Amino acid sequence: MAAIYQAVYRRASSLFCRLHSTYVRKMRYLNELKEDDSLCRQAQTSGTFYLFHNLSPFLQKVGKKYFVPQLSAAEMKRILEKFKETEQRIEKSVLIGCSDKQVPHFALDLGALEKSLIESELKGSFIDLWKALFVVDGKDSPLLASAQSLLRWHDSHQYCSKTGQPTHKNVAGSKRVCHASGITYYPQMSPVVIILVSDGSRCLLARQPSFPQGMYTALSGFCDVGENVEEAVRREVAEEVGLEVESLWYSASQHWPFPSSYLMIACHALVRAQQAEISMNSLELEEARWFGLEETVEGLKRQPRSSKQDDGSFLPWFPPKQAIAHQLICEWVKQQTS
Repeated sequence: MAAIYQAVYRRASSLFCRLHSTYVRKMRYLNELKEDDSLCRQAQTSGTFYLFHNLSPFLQKVGKKYFVPQLSAAEMKRILEKFKETEQRIEKSVLIGCSDKQVPHFALDLGALEKSLIESELKGSFIDLWKALFVVDGKDSPLLASAQSLLRWHDSHQYCSKTGQPTHKNVAGSKRVCHASGITYYPQMSPVVIILVSDGSRCLLARQPSFPQGMYTALSGFCDVGENVEEAVRREVAEEVGLEVESLWYSASQHWPFPSSYLMIACHALVRAQQAEISMNSLELEEARWFGLEETVEGLKRQPRSSKQDDGSFLPWFPPKQAIAHQLICEWVKQQTS
């Protein structure tokens, strides 16, 4: 009887801890803000704000480091008053998260205001997101990426695709509604597979004409309607480099905001060494080739600026650590050396 009681007690205690963990409280609070306009509007008076200008995030530089400032609601109100904007501008903000202490975070685009005046007032700069992601602290990069993606989605979904009538965002920005048709629109991401192909001793990396000079990365492509991840991986590898995948396994996933909002699904794929001759699709790729372990390790160390040689050519370099392609390449190197 005592054993049964202890088992029930342990199960109840475990459930209690889960329901009252910091993470669970945060997620439930965020869900309440998304569903309750009044509660979210109230949260805007006590939350913090990340600023954007035409989708470029606001950063401040201290020494050689860049920081993403969080403006208090009071500071946000002061800025709006200074630039003769009404507090209704706050309604344009979108909810992007909250702290462990349930302080809500919002993102607000001030593209309608003069950029240089805001920069001078707040002593910082609005920087292109691509550059910003690689100079800020790693914990801030995902927040900036998701904030920009959500702001961009609202900017491009202001009209109903069925009626052509204006859509209206809820206070949190988690959806838009067409009152004429009753259709509710939710932000979406497009699934993309990114694949590091290996023949067992080499990895395959490629580049497109639009890439910075010298940069190589893993293969990638959109999932077609009706495909699962495995089918998309096999098709993309066959289409782009003419190889047949023998086996594959999942690595990780990442939200990627360029040029739109994508869910990058990272996988490793193995092809037979005896059938590893590349037949490149020149309509999609500029170059695709095999890299040995030593060359791959050197490429990971190399910075874009140091890749240019005296004769004007470029040594290979790979995406930075913030990109999931970098993680795939590092995992392959670790596998080869373990």
